[in-house]
Amino acid sequence: MQTLKSNDESNSEAERRIQRLSLHLNPIPIPHLTWNHHHHPLQMENCSRGGKKLIVDANSLTDYMRGKYRDIQEKVFDYFNANPQLQTPLEISKDNHRELCMNQLLGLVRGAGIRPLHYVVNDPAKYFAILEAVGSVDMSLGIKMGVQYSLWGGSVINLGTQKHKDKYYDGIDNLDFPGCFAMTELHHGSNVQGLQTVATFDPITDEFIIDTPNDGAIKWWIGNAAVHGKFATVFARLKLPNYDVKGISDMGVHAFIVPIRDMKTHQTLPGIEIHDCGHKVGLNGVDNGALRFRSVRIPRDNLLNRFGDVSRDGQYTSTLPSVNKRFGATLGELVGGRVGLAYSSVSVLKVSATIAIRYSLIRQQFGPPNQPEVTILDYQSHQHKLMPMLASTYAFHFATTNLVEKYAQMKKSHDEELVADVHALSAGLKAYVTSYTAKSLSICREACGGHGYAAVNRFGSLRNDHDIFQTFEGDNTVLLQQVAADLLKQYQRKFKGGTLAATWNYLRDSMNTYLSQPNPVTARWEGGDHLRDPKFQLDAFRYRTSRLLHSVAVRLQKHSKPLGQFGAWNRCLNHLLTLAESHIESVILEKFIEAVQSCPDPSAQAALKLVCDLYALDRIWNDIGTYRNVDYVAPNKAKAIHKLSEYLSFQVRNIAKELVDAFDLPDHVTRAPIAKQSGAYSQYTQYVGFE
Repeated sequence: MQTLKSNDESNSEAERRIQRLSLHLNPIPIPHLTWNHHHHPLQMENCSRGGKKLIVDANSLTDYMRGKYRDIQEKVFDYFNANPQLQTPLEISKDNHRELCMNQLLGLVRGAGIRPLHYVVNDPAKYFAILEAVGSVDMSLGIKMGVQYSLWGGSVINLGTQKHKDKYYDGIDNLDFPGCFAMTELHHGSNVQGLQTVATFDPITDEFIIDTPNDGAIKWWIGNAAVHGKFATVFARLKLPNYDVKGISDMGVHAFIVPIRDMKTHQTLPGIEIHDCGHKVGLNGVDNGALRFRSVRIPRDNLLNRFGDVSRDGQYTSTLPSVNKRFGATLGELVGGRVGLAYSSVSVLKVSATIAIRYSLIRQQFGPPNQPEVTILDYQSHQHKLMPMLASTYAFHFATTNLVEKYAQMKKSHDEELVADVHALSAGLKAYVTSYTAKSLSICREACGGHGYAAVNRFGSLRNDHDIFQTFEGDNTVLLQQVAADLLKQYQRKFKGGTLAATWNYLRDSMNTYLSQPNPVTARWEGGDHLRDPKFQLDAFRYRTSRLLHSVAVRLQKHSKPLGQFGAWNRCLNHLLTLAESHIESVILEKFIEAVQSCPDPSAQAALKLVCDLYALDRIWNDIGTYRNVDYVAPNKAKAIHKLSEYLSFQVRNIAKELVDAFDLPDHVTRAPIAKQSGAYSQYTQYVGFE
């Protein structure tokens, strides 16, 4: 009987293997990733340099890219174009830049009639569209607007209650109450729970006493503080007197509204010291300052008390049971800053890519003997620098647009699962996109040779202004660790039978499918149709993420016993960062594929499909070692991926002008003479003084 049973098991196992192999050879289509009859058929190009150039309707592509907020962005552009005195000159001192930046914001609000705070509260997606346009005019202006409305205004609206909105909303909205967001301290930036500023309740006077206990607790890098701010949202440890052995209770970090300057005289108020952080690498239109508090008394009502309150007799109440829960809820309400930075960083990438590509389309160097010189974008090396970058710009556009939409939905629904999803996704996209843009700015400068080094052509100011995007609203390395930690939680939840958050849905199947041995048949498929199939591309991205997640979980478990949790995490830190980046790349590709499928115009859809394929295959090729190490991709298939990536890069080069034109950036936004579509050299020579 035992022998018969073993034979039955062997037969059953053989049947399962045959069935599995047949599924590999004839995979079941996944509806949301395949091109169905509702979408326009896409023609696949032959892999030869003689392939037919796509005809792209740039207007249709622009309409699809700019979306429903194009009108409000045009209003911003038109206002600054009609007011040249508010356009930032190339050479300007720090103090003059700060005053100009404040006048630009006043002009936007009082002159153009745009009220950003209204959109922060009622239509966040529209607010971020305004922020993108404003940042394109001057990045300092975008940051100053963000400090006033996202941070100062957002903290009052999101952390306060109705009494705070009634008192402060109009003044913040019309700029009568310019304010600051005082979280970062000299000794604590990323570790917000380690803040040392203290707010002690005095039950006799019904006031909080704000104190800076040591130099390390001085609030540092506070935007709007050095010159213009009259109020600050100050994050401090709430301490309450009690009558037990301890004598005082630390309730954790809370937010308080603290006036810092007199409303009429603008003089610094008693007990407050303000110092200027001085000239910075970039963003010198923003007046960053340092704040010290010496027994500054504020009314009890100035506690932003949405998540925790103090009664007249000094009793603390909260709907949230612990310090950590309250802290998490507080920071969760401030996630809009990360959303805005990710979205704005894509705007910077659009500007720099536009300048570099337009210049590369007119700049000619060398060529065959006795023939005209060729444009530098015809060189494969130049295409390798700029075309994957252009593809990434499109990919990031759709990913961050989706993030903005999710954030707007979250603000309306307050759904807990969506809140967690947006928190992790905004951390990952902010970190990934800003790091990529920072690297790309240097590549764009280099791609324009010596002319890229001229300040008038903008790469220097763009690079310097954007560089800090990698640090504020969360250091990128710290944010990627948050993403990795969330992935590990989802991994653990999967094996406990729980549900997964929306962004991690693919992990439901990945631990079963992606961790099995790679299919030896599909590993060798190298046809163009297969490599350009969005299912193959997304499967490859997700396979890599799942492998990284499984392997790092095993490593953490291995090292936790001898090193402890902190030591194990540090031992695996680079692995964890790679995992987080891989996951974010999977999300970006997924959103790009969805955007291609949703495009209503056949011409624009074909162009986007080409760009999406380049983004996907270039990423796979850049990490081809990972796929080869586990035999996910056979050697010949790896070569085919590389060859097709180069071909797609060439094809994208053929429509590069239309692709950057679709960003629809006005001349006063790109501004660089070398980016002019006609007469670039004449404008450049006129700029330096030739007639």
